[in-house]
Amino acid sequence: MVVFIHFVCLQAVDLSKPIDKRIYKGTQPTCHDFNQYSATAESVALIVGFSAGQVQYLDPIKKETSKLFNEERLIDKSKVTCLKWLPKSDNLFLASHASGHLYLYNVDHPCGTTAPQYSLLRQGEGFAVYACKTKTPRNPLLRWAVGEGGLNEFAFSPDGVHVACVGQDGCLRVFHFDSMELQGVMKSYFGGLLCVSWSPDGKYLATGGEDDLVTVWSFAESRVVARGHGHKSWVNVVAFDPFTTSLEDDEPMELSGSEEDLHQGAPNNSMHFGRVRTSSTLSRLSRHSSKGGGSASVTYRFGSVGQDTQFCLWDLTDDVLYPRLPLSRAFTNTFGPSLSNSGSGVVNSTSGAQVRQVRWQRWGGEGAQAVPQPGQHVSKSNDKINVAPRSNRLDAAKVLGTTLCPRMHEVPLLEPLVCKKIAHERLTVLVFMDDCIITACQEGLICTWARPGKANLTAQNGNSPSGTVV
Repeated sequence: MVVFIHFVCLQAVDLSKPIDKRIYKGTQPTCHDFNQYSATAESVALIVGFSAGQVQYLDPIKKETSKLFNEERLIDKSKVTCLKWLPKSDNLFLASHASGHLYLYNVDHPCGTTAPQYSLLRQGEGFAVYACKTKTPRNPLLRWAVGEGGLNEFAFSPDGVHVACVGQDGCLRVFHFDSMELQGVMKSYFGGLLCVSWSPDGKYLATGGEDDLVTVWSFAESRVVARGHGHKSWVNVVAFDPFTTSLEDDEPMELSGSEEDLHQGAPNNSMHFGRVRTSSTLSRLSRHSSKGGGSASVTYRFGSVGQDTQFCLWDLTDDVLYPRLPLSRAFTNTFGPSLSNSGSGVVNSTSGAQVRQVRWQRWGGEGAQAVPQPGQHVSKSNDKINVAPRSNRLDAAKVLGTTLCPRMHEVPLLEPLVCKKIAHERLTVLVFMDDCIITACQEGLICTWARPGKANLTAQNGNSPSGTVV
């Protein structure tokens, strides 16, 4: 595996020539993170995680700085899935593994020559935190055991106080990092969660995963506020766009119109949220503002990329975040009659089992003929589906329809503003910049997409693709 490291500086640089080049044999880099807090023009701290469980600390500019953690795989033998420097720290970082563990490292401490011994520090529902038993400082400082199955990603809140984790058990868990207290939980509609992102103000989290949906969860209210349906396969990355998100301190506006107007057209006198087309939402808010009825206090913009090679942009606005009426359960599901709610609390008609059968056949191919039944969970490895007994994880049948996992018709269903195929292989990277959006795919192509009015980006390589997005 060859890794090229590039930097984009204020001065002109030749992106065709890497600042550093490293060749790895026997293992593959899986994730990395730069320490932006301590970075200078002469030095930058980089951590790289590998498929065999090791973590490398290096400085691509100085080059002489390099350390390897978990070298003998005594701490964890599973793949490193995510790495993050602790906010405003120049020596502490957090690493998550496919084993379901989080480890806190200090780059100034060694790892030791024997497997670490742990003592229980704190325990709660679905998690436990252990301290490393040692007479002298050594890594890891802490080990978190979170949920059942592997951890896929975690993210620190903008203020650095909270950390959100998502994993193969389909749960989003938010912790107060210093006190190690669980602050909130959300369950995916189906399958594991693969990615998570905080809104710029830290009020909302966007997640995506194996249910092909993006889900927005309110941290303060501990509830799902919206789901987005536009992808045709697993969602690999979600990210808020801080440059087009509009945040104000106004109170939530009251939309004009009566409750009778809202009920019109809804079956059984119930409120039908259905799909929310945010372009029309914005125009309605604009008309309302022009009449002196108040102004829209917030608009969140976020994006997502997935294994379907599609890039989607979404808007989250006041009429979605602050609905006037409580949601009703009695109306036709927006996915059509085949998934309508019978009122018995169970998705039937074309039967949920048949729907799951189709979904699992699409994901697992010929090896996915078994439909998961209540009391079982399904894990995917080496493109095969293995059904194993459930052990202490949330029962999806009991959770569905609760605040942990509302049914599809119980929350607004967003439609993307933009949904476009932009790659030939699954997309794995999405980064919002001031003047462009950066995407990358498994094929190894990194693309920059100019924002409107800033389409003066010049490609360093004539063969590099570029484009314009909304």
